[in-house]
Amino acid sequence: MKEAFQGLSEPQKKGDATEGIIKAEFLSRGIPVLVPESDNLPYDLVIDREPDLLRIQCKTASSNDDGKVRFETRSTRVKTQGYERAGYDGKIDYFAVYNPVIGETYLIPIQDAPKTGMEIRYQRTKNGQTARVNWHENYLIDTQLSGP
Repeated sequence: MKEAFQGLSEPQKKGDATEGIIKAEFLSRGIPVLVPESDNLPYDLVIDREPDLLRIQCKTASSNDDGKVRFETRSTRVKTQGYERAGYDGKIDYFAVYNPVIGETYLIPIQDAPKTGMEIRYQRTKNGQTARVNWHENYLIDTQLSGP
């Protein structure tokens, strides 16, 4: 699946594929998924984790080939006056992020996400740094779903 995903050149197609992959990740774990009718909401999916309904914003991570991926934690819309950027605080519960480099899906609580973007590291740093590193194993979908 990673190779097929990498072959997509249009951002809209990659976004659609990411949503499909993330939806399948939840469904394959027996988690019901609701899809909003409107495209103008800050969330792409809602998952049913009784007793809660959780709002999910799907993101595709990008990589610069140094063992980490990055995704934006705010939306950017083109307006007649330029760009409008807005955060997701109070509008979603989680970011679900697909890492096409290694085919992993992460689930990041909104309170863990910085205001503009977040990096997730899946390989050790060259200099051995461990402080303030967001390790992929902490945000794997199964790790987050089995948490408190």
